[in-house]
Amino acid sequence: MSKRGLIETVSEDAVKKQQQYADMIKVQNTEKYHDKKPKYMITTWGCQMNEHDSENLSGMFEYMGYELTDREEDADVILYNTCAIRENAELKVYGNLSLLKHIKENRDDMIIGVCGCMMQQPHVVEELKKKYSHVDIVFGTHNIYQFPEMLYQQLTSNAGQLIDVWDIDGQIIEGLPTTRKFDVKSFVNIMYGCNNFCTYCIVPYTRGRERSREPKDILDEIRFLANEGIKEITLLGQNVNSYGKTLEQNYTFADLLRDVNDIDGIERIRFMSSHPKDLSDELIDAMAELPKVCESLHLPIQSGSTRLLKKMNRHYSKEDYYLLVDKLRAKIPNIGFTTDIMVGFPGETEEDFLETMEVVERVQYDSAFTFLYSVRKGTPAEKMEDQVPEEVKKERFQRLLEPVNRIAAEKNHAYAGKVVEVLVESVSKRDETKLTGRTRENKLVNFDRPEGDWIGKIVHVKITNPKSFSLNGEMVSDEEVLG
Repeated sequence: MSKRGLIETVSEDAVKKQQQYADMIKVQNTEKYHDKKPKYMITTWGCQMNEHDSENLSGMFEYMGYELTDREEDADVILYNTCAIRENAELKVYGNLSLLKHIKENRDDMIIGVCGCMMQQPHVVEELKKKYSHVDIVFGTHNIYQFPEMLYQQLTSNAGQLIDVWDIDGQIIEGLPTTRKFDVKSFVNIMYGCNNFCTYCIVPYTRGRERSREPKDILDEIRFLANEGIKEITLLGQNVNSYGKTLEQNYTFADLLRDVNDIDGIERIRFMSSHPKDLSDELIDAMAELPKVCESLHLPIQSGSTRLLKKMNRHYSKEDYYLLVDKLRAKIPNIGFTTDIMVGFPGETEEDFLETMEVVERVQYDSAFTFLYSVRKGTPAEKMEDQVPEEVKKERFQRLLEPVNRIAAEKNHAYAGKVVEVLVESVSKRDETKLTGRTRENKLVNFDRPEGDWIGKIVHVKITNPKSFSLNGEMVSDEEVLG
């Protein structure tokens, strides 16, 4: 390992070693498959961090000579990149692994791997050992870069189940190959891990402690992406607002935004997630002043009850949250807010829940990710008394959906007749006569596909038919906008 700032970085020699394994697999695949290519499939659960990890894994696969498939039956290697944030995501992984067992019975040479946050929990690894012996490779969040070596071992030996999960806070790894999911926008990790230890959350235990990438590495990556035609960057971290705390120099997230804003070719900047306790006035000013930073913010509230927020170890009150929202709206009047809301945290009373409903009405979110609290083994909340009965959680959840969906629909319908700026991302998957993209406020827009190549262009669209969760419209010329 080498040391950069206060965080260890995986050495160049360690990265080169993995490239050697990747090269050997590439040669082996050429000899075995000749003109054909072996196929891989990755299924990803969880957050944008997991999505970006899967982009890195896809890059490794394609460097090694594999091609992507969406059919399990056709895949030579299947990889599940897992999430541990909620119980439902874990149950899906186990269910899918059971189905794969039957497919693998007819495919002796198929390799099945499972990685990601679930694997950082010892009880999950034990479950895989006992009940899922058909899984060949198990690794966690800290050693993804070693996947070529693990795959090579399985391809060249009958080693049985290979388990390599590191119980450490992790290092910074630079220079991994990446296959980007989108042509015009890209995720860029700026930091890893989390120091907040919210009492319901498993992330600090699966992703490790906070560690920031060096600014130069981030900016070099974004300049490369800009040269490749990427127009929109989403900066990722478990808590981007605390970026820079592990660097030797005094360099904040606001400083990073200013430097990214100066990169030619990048036209839009987004970021997530933001912890309310670390949202500074400096950052709010940067968001308001920098022309490329989009007018949208994901600001998780979790609960409207200050009593529960304290129990969750969130370090802000409902009133603190309102103050932030008011400051942001004063500086950025057209900002779009999204959030996370948890229903049924241990000890939640009807009064606590009504305070959450009050926040929804007061803030007027453009959309909200709502979910039921689920016990996460190893977190403080697991041992809390007053667990809320499932039927109570579900009843409150349904009541919460009404104002969340109503307000989202009202906000969308207010766009009727307006002209919005849209970055064109792709042809619609549902209708090839339509293009799709997003506004600066992160609204999804679908519109008729004119002749020509519009992917990656910023266009103006007049909204003619707003829906509850998207906007439909027609493209208008710059002359019409100015006129």
